[in-house]
Amino acid sequence: VKLLYDLLHMRHLKYFDKMRCLRKRSAVSFLGVLVICLLFINLYIEDGYVLEGDKQLIRETATHQLNPERYVHTFKDLSNFSGSINISYRYLAGTPLPRKRYLTIGLSSVKRRKGNYLLETIKSIFEQSSYEELKEIAVVVQLADFDSAWCEGMVQDISQKFAHHIIAGRLIVIHVPEEYYPVLDGLKRNYNDPEDRVKFRSKQNVDYAFLLNFCANLSDYYVMLEDDVRCSKNFLTAVKKVITSREGSYWVTLEFSKLGYIGKLYHSRDLPRLAHFLLMFYQEMPCDWLLIHFRGLLAQKEVIRFKPSLFQHMGYYSSYKGAENKLKDDDFEEESFDIPDNPPANLHTNMNVFENYEASKAYSSIDEYFWGKAPSTGDFYGIVFEKPIKISKIKVVTGTEDRQNDILQHGALEVGEKIIGNKKGRQCTTYLRLGEFKNGNFEITDLEHKVLFDINCMRILVTKSQKEWLIIRSISIWTSQTSFQ
Repeated sequence: VKLLYDLLHMRHLKYFDKMRCLRKRSAVSFLGVLVICLLFINLYIEDGYVLEGDKQLIRETATHQLNPERYVHTFKDLSNFSGSINISYRYLAGTPLPRKRYLTIGLSSVKRRKGNYLLETIKSIFEQSSYEELKEIAVVVQLADFDSAWCEGMVQDISQKFAHHIIAGRLIVIHVPEEYYPVLDGLKRNYNDPEDRVKFRSKQNVDYAFLLNFCANLSDYYVMLEDDVRCSKNFLTAVKKVITSREGSYWVTLEFSKLGYIGKLYHSRDLPRLAHFLLMFYQEMPCDWLLIHFRGLLAQKEVIRFKPSLFQHMGYYSSYKGAENKLKDDDFEEESFDIPDNPPANLHTNMNVFENYEASKAYSSIDEYFWGKAPSTGDFYGIVFEKPIKISKIKVVTGTEDRQNDILQHGALEVGEKIIGNKKGRQCTTYLRLGEFKNGNFEITDLEHKVLFDINCMRILVTKSQKEWLIIRSISIWTSQTSFQ
């Protein structure tokens, strides 16, 4: 009986041991499956969160400052968009460029319900460029409408009017077939835009992405224009001068117009990444807003915009539904070849400066200004040049469109010689008055024939106290030659 009992007890123990093992294996299997499920759920939630976070980021209005330091590494490292987009282009006019140029000018055009300005825009680009400048530019026109009859008609017009530029290899007309475009119907209606507006701006983002992709290896720099733009005289020389002045400094986008997608300059090496970026978020927002986010993600915090503007919007009717579009750039100058030199100098003032609108901002070609609280008689804004110079022309503008009362109501402009003091406190001992401000502005030409000495200093002098604050919007100086005595 004892033996039978022991056998039964052993079988019982083995049974329970087996059950425990099965339970353990089942528990392990169950836990494994549970962990895997949780991981997938977590990844899904995380991916969804990141995606929604990116969407939320990209939906922010363009006026809100992003935090580039937070996103720049992710964008640079994880979005390694250095390769071109795999699409085929049709050459409607022209052939591949035989050599790399200095600047590519990109235009994308679609059929408009009212008016067409493309031919005038192309004409302006070529007419406002010298023969030497034409050797350094390439113009790429993308006909981005799916209406083949319209495209054929435009190609005929372009080929007839600009045949010599096509033959010379500086004008190319391209087209991307509709089959390469992503879905353009049923897109998200951000900003309460109607469906056709969403489709229009989304397609425009794709148009620009394909154009940027095509132009990536054609030149060192790239500037985007719209198809209804007028150019200033010798704009390429002005662009080259600005690029040279920024040598050694970091920039992503230089802006030569305050309007939309006009006059935005890029390094060509950034075009593939920008093209991919526009495609990634093509349905999120208009292209000019996306450009602001792109600049911020590549760690350029502030807008770098230059005056005078080199490009002006001339179209009266928009490409969207033929709506009226009367936008004009009030900083545009037709003869912008004559860009000031503004030689290196130290800037100082004894006026009470408002916040961060310091003296240096009036002397910069960037769209900034100096702003001081109500000045008194004898207050001044001083410039001490690093080297004595010959000046041919001076132009000073005070006040802005928004604050037209903040002008210098009573003031004079003087130039000086004979510097004394150390580097921190240098000043001239003798000054010559050149004239008075009129309506807040001052301008003088042929100065090299009126001032016989090499100029070391210049100052704006307040001759009568005023209640209004003072904005010095811009100080422009043109030199004739530099003295190295």
